[in-house]
Amino acid sequence: MLLIHCPYCDQTLPEAEFAYAGEAHIARPEDPSQLSDEEWRDFLFIRSNLKGPHFERWRHVHGCARFFNAVRDTVSDRFLLTYRAGEPRPDLSTPEAAQ
Repeated sequence: MLLIHCPYCDQTLPEAEFAYAGEAHIARPEDPSQLSDEEWRDFLFIRSNLKGPHFERWRHVHGCARFFNAVRDTVSDRFLLTYRAGEPRPDLSTPEAAQ
């Protein structure tokens, strides 16, 4: 069972409390009508599939119902950290990010 920490409720709860909401920090196009079909396809469907730390969006559906971001290691499936939506993407190379 995966345990996820909600940065708003300040609780660590089972994965069943949450819903995955896609990759985090995706730059949204300012004017989608100006994109070619290929650019729009890439925006909608092409995502990184990295081995290791992956930045994701999650929603605490059975709690505060708020969206937040998480860094999950795709190899171990362990959550490295969670942080509130709107906060900048953390630099994982700093020692405080590893805590």
